[in-house]
Amino acid sequence: MDLPVNQFKQAIKSGKPQIGIWSSLCSYISAEVLADAGFDWVLLDTEHSPNELPMVQNQLDALSYGTSTTEGIVRPAWNDIVLIKRYLDVGARTLLIPYVQNAEEARRAVTGLRYPPGGMRGVSGCTRANRYGRVKDYFKHVHDEVCLLLQVETRTALSNLEAIAEIDGVDGIFIGPNDLAADMGHLGNWQHPEVWKVMEDAAKRIRKVGKAPGILVGEADGKRCIEMGYLFVAVGSDLVMLARGADALAAKFK
Repeated sequence: MDLPVNQFKQAIKSGKPQIGIWSSLCSYISAEVLADAGFDWVLLDTEHSPNELPMVQNQLDALSYGTSTTEGIVRPAWNDIVLIKRYLDVGARTLLIPYVQNAEEARRAVTGLRYPPGGMRGVSGCTRANRYGRVKDYFKHVHDEVCLLLQVETRTALSNLEAIAEIDGVDGIFIGPNDLAADMGHLGNWQHPEVWKVMEDAAKRIRKVGKAPGILVGEADGKRCIEMGYLFVAVGSDLVMLARGADALAAKFK
């Protein structure tokens, strides 16, 4: 059995835009529905969702069901090598690490994704990631298929943007609009023109370093971000769609 190619990683490396969606419902059913919709990637959130390891494994299983080629991206709650190791072992191969502020924290994330001698990932020969020991030459090829995305969401992080992006092993930089807006003094208003100006500039800076920029926005702003140079763009959230859809349906009868 060969190790599957990470098509998402290959796509952003080649400059091909990848359209995704946020999943905060902590549900393997929701994950499967989103995968069958045809998104290139689905973000399984554990930072701002009550999502835990066994549930994430079920969601990863659902994303790989049938003919789906949707990449499951997991966001750990923190830049922690123990959390990183556990999500990798259950089969996540693309991770989005939140709140990375500088090059040292970027290196820490890389270390968590790599086995020794280049990293600190604990070694197990029988996990879901290597199909329980059945993947041929797993340890030889695994680093080619893991994909590391780092979340930049403060002015401090933006001042270190190039230094973060240049770290070997970093594949993409994700801009967090809400946290960035809050740090800029616009809490709850990521649509502020000053925030958009910074986000546009960030995309250019990330691309100049040779890495892929990513972002989460709503449906109305997805195309705008792609035109600004963002390569992996989340254009919605399952939780938001459920809430707004429920509101709209109830309003028709109340």
